[in-house]
Amino acid sequence: MANLVYKRVSTDQQSTDRQNLVLDEAGIENPVAFEEAAGTSSRLHPLQRPKFAELLVYARPGDTVHVSEMFRLVRGTGHILDVLDVLHRDHLALRIHDGAFSAMDLTARHPRTGELLSTVKFMVQTLAAAGELQRDLQRELTYDGLRAAEAKGNKGGRRPAVPADKTEAVRAAYLEGRSIAALARDHGVSRGAIRTAVADLLPEYTAADPGTPAPELPVVLDMPGKVADFLRTAELAPAERAALDQGVTVRRGQGYTLRITAAPAIHHRLLGLCQALDGAAAVPAQRKARREYENRVNLHAPTTDLGSQSRSAT
Repeated sequence: MANLVYKRVSTDQQSTDRQNLVLDEAGIENPVAFEEAAGTSSRLHPLQRPKFAELLVYARPGDTVHVSEMFRLVRGTGHILDVLDVLHRDHLALRIHDGAFSAMDLTARHPRTGELLSTVKFMVQTLAAAGELQRDLQRELTYDGLRAAEAKGNKGGRRPAVPADKTEAVRAAYLEGRSIAALARDHGVSRGAIRTAVADLLPEYTAADPGTPAPELPVVLDMPGKVADFLRTAELAPAERAALDQGVTVRRGQGYTLRITAAPAIHHRLLGLCQALDGAAAVPAQRKARREYENRVNLHAPTTDLGSQSRSAT
C-alpha cells in the first residue's frame, strides 16, 4: 500500500516548507510526492489540477493520500465532497495531518448504503464554511486597512532597497562615474536596486512625451452580486471579462459582492454595460444594486474616458 503525498501553494512567492515540516513530523513511510506547480490557484477544482490528477492515475486501491492540511487540497464545501466521492470510488484513504480535519475519518461511510456518514458530511460542511468565512474576513480586514492607509497618504508595496536619504548620494556618485556594481557593493544592495535609483540617468532611459497622458492606476471597487450576475451573461470585451473573472467574492449575508481591481475606464465600461438594470424589466433589487455600483464608480473611479463610456452605453 503506497503513501501518496500531495502539496500545493497558491502563489509563486510561497514555499512548501511548512507542509514539509508537518508531513515529516508525521513519519510517513516511503512517501511518493505529487507537488503542483507554484501558483496553482485554490479556485481551480482539485480534480482539474495536473498533479492531483496524476496522483489519482498513479494510485491503486488501498493507497493513502496524505495532505498537511485540508485547504492545501480543497477550499469550498462542494470541492471537498467531490474529492471524497472520487477517493471512495477508487478505494483510497485520506489522511489530513494538521488542522481541524486531522481528528476526523473523512472516508467513513454507512455500511449498507455506502454513502458518506451524515455526521461526517455535516462536520465537513461546517468546517469548510468556517474556513471560507475566515478567509473572507481576512480579505475584508486587509482591504479596509489598505484603504485607511491610503487615506493617510501612506503607500503600500515594498520599501525601496535604497533608502530615500541615500538616493541623492547614489545618484551623485553615479554621475561622477561610479559603476552600478561598485555602488551596489558600497550600499549592500542588488544592482537592480541601484538601477531603480538612477533609472532616469541610464543611457537607455527615454523620457515620456509630455503630451502623453499618465496611465490610469487601478481602483478597487465592490460590485453588487446582482450586477456581477448580470454582467457574467453579457457580451464583454477581453479586458472587462478579465476584470470580472479575476474579482474576489466577498459574502454579504445571503448575497455577495465582487471585489474588482481595474482601471477607472474599465469600471465605467462595466457600468455602461449594465444599463438594462435601470429599465422597466429589471426588478427593484437589480435597479438598487446598479445605482450602488454607479455611486461607487463615480465617487472612487473618476475618468476622462468619456468616449468609451458612451460606446458601452449604446
